Amino acid sequence: MCGIVGYVGEKQAAPILLDGLSKLEYRGYDSAGIAVYDGAEIQTEKSKGRLKVLSELTHDGQTMPGTIGIGHTRWATHGEPSDVNAHPHYNKNKNIVVVHNGIIENYLKLKQKLEKKGYEFVSETDTEVLAHLLDYYYQGNPLQAITKVMHRVEGSYALGIMFQDHPDELYAVRKDSPLIVGETENGCVIASDVPAVLKYTRDVYFIENEEIVRMEKDSMQFFNVDEEEIEKTPEHIEWDANAAEKGGYEHFMLKEMYEQPKAILDTFSPRIKGNDIVIEELGMSDEEIKAIRKIMIVACGSAYHAGVTAKYVMEGMARIPVETDLASEFRYRDPIMGDGTLVVIISQSGETADSLAALREAKQRGAKVLGIVNVVGSSIAREADNVMYTWAGPEIAVATTKAYSTQLIAAYTLAIQFAKIRGQITEEQYTGYIEELQSIPEKIQRIIEDKERLQWFASKQVNAKDIFFIGRGIDYAISMEGSLKLKEISYIHSEAYAAGELKHGTISLIEEGTLVTAILTQKELYKKSISNIVEVRTRGAFVLAITNEGNHEIEKAADYVVYIPQTNRYFANSLAIIPLQLFGYYISVGRGCDVDTPRNLAKSVTVE
Repeated sequence: MCGIVGYVGEKQAAPILLDGLSKLEYRGYDSAGIAVYDGAEIQTEKSKGRLKVLSELTHDGQTMPGTIGIGHTRWATHGEPSDVNAHPHYNKNKNIVVVHNGIIENYLKLKQKLEKKGYEFVSETDTEVLAHLLDYYYQGNPLQAITKVMHRVEGSYALGIMFQDHPDELYAVRKDSPLIVGETENGCVIASDVPAVLKYTRDVYFIENEEIVRMEKDSMQFFNVDEEEIEKTPEHIEWDANAAEKGGYEHFMLKEMYEQPKAILDTFSPRIKGNDIVIEELGMSDEEIKAIRKIMIVACGSAYHAGVTAKYVMEGMARIPVETDLASEFRYRDPIMGDGTLVVIISQSGETADSLAALREAKQRGAKVLGIVNVVGSSIAREADNVMYTWAGPEIAVATTKAYSTQLIAAYTLAIQFAKIRGQITEEQYTGYIEELQSIPEKIQRIIEDKERLQWFASKQVNAKDIFFIGRGIDYAISMEGSLKLKEISYIHSEAYAAGELKHGTISLIEEGTLVTAILTQKELYKKSISNIVEVRTRGAFVLAITNEGNHEIEKAADYVVYIPQTNRYFANSLAIIPLQLFGYYISVGRGCDVDTPRNLAKSVTVE
């Protein structure tokens, strides 16, 4: 959702705020704004549209003097994208200013009460309520006013707050929305996510629910909602700061696709010791693993698709029953979690609102929870019983690529280890799986280096109206992710279908020239999948097939074939998804779409 930043220190604040926002624009790009105290008053500049509009308006921040300020990039929830609805928001006298990521659920009730007390509202946002409520409670003590607001407000929020008559102090507050703070050489910073601060510090504090931070240029103090001072320990971030830059690539998405071999290697290498898989962070004994009766995988978006693949792999290898749920559905379907249930929450950011709520629901019901996340110290990482990190590094493009690929690797690693401990595979199979896992980065690199044929094919499809993806088994899971990649960045209508379901209604959508992308990586399903291709081709479809090297039989049925290297059937997704990512990318580029920041989307959905 929205991104917030803040700075207090010795340097000019505005350029630092704009730089931080540029690393957070993936969280929302409907509008942007900054507020800076210039020594006399708080100056605010904000504008509808991308951050570059604000940068041009302020000459990259140079027109706004001052060494303390806050900034915001918006993904609109309450109120349309506009200058007036853009953050920061302030009270009538403009001496209290606030930026907000989250949703205030009781804002209408609060707004009505404030209006009765004479407060006037100029925007349609829920955030403006916070500015006026702070004004109402403020009696000269910022901390006291903030805690009173926290007691009145329902919903989620990460806040950056400035009070004009406390010109050396910057406040940050959190409840159910991500927030980090850190000390730099010459000041302190706040941000919604790690990439915004990597340039300035590697040691950050992850703010917990209902915690408040008071920062000055050379110090910070932490408080709970009762205004009691608390101690916190920083965490060191190992991410490469350059990873948050394009590094010469046209788009972050392209760069991140090229980074997949390394990200995958970084994810499994620390967990392979000699000839064995060692997952120390799992925190489960062999007896506990043997006692698992059911696994429930819960996630959203691409992470959910990784979970669907994980279901096939875990059930096939380890013979453990697996349910895969969308987090937004899991919360409300009254799931059954008996003894021996392991709940696995998959999330790149570790802050996805529905996934976090599902985690809490699972823990409340007594289930053991394992988080598979990319961001160190994120909410899911902290609240899960145990966490398995995917070492993808910062992912800036809204459409995930490398984070998804590392989630798959984490799932394979778990499945192999569970299968061995539960006696479902031989030592020979165990060794073979590990060796094949280690070969995946090189095979992905080969696919990426042979991208020109796929680029040419994609250039012929830029005017497509509907594209369908079909597959069976794991290939269906691959189809789901391939379809999502295409639709979210190219705006072409796309759907994924289990190929065996075509005859049950879906095939009626096929018209002359409709592009159907068929995934065929599962050898035992080749013949049935080829029959599905023949079915759609008979009805006028043009078929792109993604299949393993050596499956030349497909050339008689499909119009265009992309081959991927052979691999173990369980690991096929890691290879087959690469041409589908590239396909979606090149179509998006060909259509002139904004690849990294597609319309109406944000990287991390931190509100329900």
